[in-house]
Amino acid sequence: MARPLRVQVAGGAYHVTCRGVRRQAIFRDDDDRSCFLGLLETVVRGRSWSCLAYCLMTTHYHIVIRTPDADLATGMQRLNGHFAMGFNRKHGEKGHLFEERYHSVLVEADAHLIELYRYVALNPVRAGLCSRPETWPWGSYAAALGVVPPSPVLTSDWALMYFGTDPDRACDRLRAF
Repeated sequence: MARPLRVQVAGGAYHVTCRGVRRQAIFRDDDDRSCFLGLLETVVRGRSWSCLAYCLMTTHYHIVIRTPDADLATGMQRLNGHFAMGFNRKHGEKGHLFEERYHSVLVEADAHLIELYRYVALNPVRAGLCSRPETWPWGSYAAALGVVPPSPVLTSDWALMYFGTDPDRACDRLRAF
């Protein structure tokens, strides 16, 4: 039976996740994470996407992407395919890295987007990897607050606009949220 077609919308925002086969680590070290972010940046720039948020865990990742064209599947195939090939080459592995195709949810409302932002930012806190989301080095939250320089892959100013026009107050409101 053929796989169901994915919802792809020009101008759509998506929550995309993917995890390792049998929940194995897809990021074994910081070099793996840096490589993934580099590939993500290449795909984002090459397809003119906006990366609104990301969080790289050990066994999975979350990214929030806005696509001007209906091309999420093409970009994700490149991202996951190239990362898996490089991972296998580096670590002497063979076969599938990811459990299945990526999972994506179309974000259809601003309220959903803001809740999703909180969910992605708090993922490492809820997993017990850090006590505050701005201390997780492999997420986009600290860059959105200006705690660290923005990642080249990230469109970070969008989140603050939901919390006010004054950048300092907006950061405070985002933290409280």
